[in-house]
Amino acid sequence: MCDSGNGCGGRARLARDFLIRDTFIDEARHLKPLAHGIEFGHRAQITQDALHLLYRTHAHKGLSEVVEATGREAFVSRRRYFAAGHISMLACYYGRVQVIPAVDVLGDDAVRLERGDYDRVLFRQPLEDYVTRVLAATEPALLHIVDLQGARDGAFRLEVLSRCQSASGATPLQVSGGIRTPEQAAALLESGATRLIVGTAAFASPDAMTQFVEAVGSALVIAIDVKDGLVATRGWLASSGLTPEEAVERCQQAGVLRIHATAVDRDGTMGGPDLELYRRLCKTGIAVVAAGGVRHMDDVQALEALGCEGAVMGTALAQQLGIV
Repeated sequence: MCDSGNGCGGRARLARDFLIRDTFIDEARHLKPLAHGIEFGHRAQITQDALHLLYRTHAHKGLSEVVEATGREAFVSRRRYFAAGHISMLACYYGRVQVIPAVDVLGDDAVRLERGDYDRVLFRQPLEDYVTRVLAATEPALLHIVDLQGARDGAFRLEVLSRCQSASGATPLQVSGGIRTPEQAAALLESGATRLIVGTAAFASPDAMTQFVEAVGSALVIAIDVKDGLVATRGWLASSGLTPEEAVERCQQAGVLRIHATAVDRDGTMGGPDLELYRRLCKTGIAVVAAGGVRHMDDVQALEALGCEGAVMGTALAQQLGIV
């Protein structure tokens, strides 16, 4: 490591300019906090202050990576690495846990609800504008789209997918809300969705999950939305009567590879994830994407330690964007 201001030999300034050799990053999955808490994570993208990211290329005598981290900026060149300083918000972290930004849709707008309550809307924004802001801030590998109206009414709206595709460009979309039949799931996949999250319909009959697996294969993700200790359905307004573990057992028997688990009472609260719930689910061996209450890097690291594959952020991201 050397000071980029005068090449090798000078002492690096605190939280300023650093050149980092490829091998140094490649050999260290997680470096200790440096200067103002700057951390670098293997195969991660920058996760600094969401609306103040800049990228630029720099090469100097074989040193091909440059990271400049001041109070509100982070610069990275050819390969992007995680940098978290005073700003604790993260955009996307691709170490072992993938952080997936969430966009919830109600009516024509992007919204966030508190604890899934349709009468407790934390904010409302034009859908395309919000998607654009999220993508500009995070550059995610996957964007999570929830049609809340579809979840409540029983039919995912194809126009929601179309509008999000127009706003997101080539960013893969994970969609959920009101996908009730294998035919609907297949149609969404054919229309361009990358992953499909199915909840209510997956528990409608003993062979329902198997039918969905046959229709869309590994694109299927089963929603395990936990409310009052049981798996909730129909937009979190009804109960399946199953415990989370019983629901996962059904998933494994049907050949489901991945679940999307939400602690409903934490959703939209910024109260932190339900770590005990995710500890139990990860012990089953199925791939777990956690949602509900995820606030910052500490939460993501806690979920990583439990074995979660991914974490969804909604309200925390909206706060960082200055919306709530």
